[in-house]
Amino acid sequence: MAIGYSRSPILIKGAIIQFSAPLFVPIPNIIIFQYNPESLSRTLDIWKPPDDGKAKGDPEREALLSQPQNPEESFNIVLELDATDDLENPLAHPQTVITGVADRIAALEMLTYPAKGDSFGSLLGGSLTTLEAIPGGTSVSPDPSTALPPKRKTVPLVLFFFGPGRIVPVRITTFTVDEQAFSPTLYPIRAKVTVGMKVLDPAGLRDDNTFVYQLAKACYNATLGQKETLALIRNGENAIDAITPLLPF
Repeated sequence: MAIGYSRSPILIKGAIIQFSAPLFVPIPNIIIFQYNPESLSRTLDIWKPPDDGKAKGDPEREALLSQPQNPEESFNIVLELDATDDLENPLAHPQTVITGVADRIAALEMLTYPAKGDSFGSLLGGSLTTLEAIPGGTSVSPDPSTALPPKRKTVPLVLFFFGPGRIVPVRITTFTVDEQAFSPTLYPIRAKVTVGMKVLDPAGLRDDNTFVYQLAKACYNATLGQKETLALIRNGENAIDAITPLLPF
């Protein structure tokens, strides 16, 4: 029996990978894009020297060539969410019948919220200003010198995956949802989500020597290294093209 092979290329879907589980090796929450975005816009924010009049040597030359850090890169993508395909088979997708694409929107939206901390610790962190005594008694104010400082909340660290050539740690900076159609219970069944992301340089991350930090650093360096390799290949090809017409054979 002949075995048929598909000529269709293997489609790799983009994803946002979240690490927030309090484990030695966190289990990632992978949010796979339903459809890859049709376009991806990138911005490189180049470092600019401060205009404080303290430049040494040749001020004009130092202002033109100073670059103490990598450019800050940002992405902007538009994700399309559509429940139409799932609704054609309601028995296989009961969640979609009930909430449409609201669960997919919520998964992305929660990346912009700080992780919930220990409620007991947050109370001790300064939210509790008075300790009530027995009913009918008086309030006792805690000693400010012994009160614990409020714990700073943080958003989860996520990786933006867009093929093997682009896996970088990012922070969600902008988030816009355009809900375009609704179910009878007013859950969205079609929407566009515009997500802005800022790439996090490992130098700007808190090095806590955890698996997540090491993974984020490795992904950033691998993506940057691939850029450098591609640039070298391109420069080599340009050099060959320039030299070939000059060869005698």
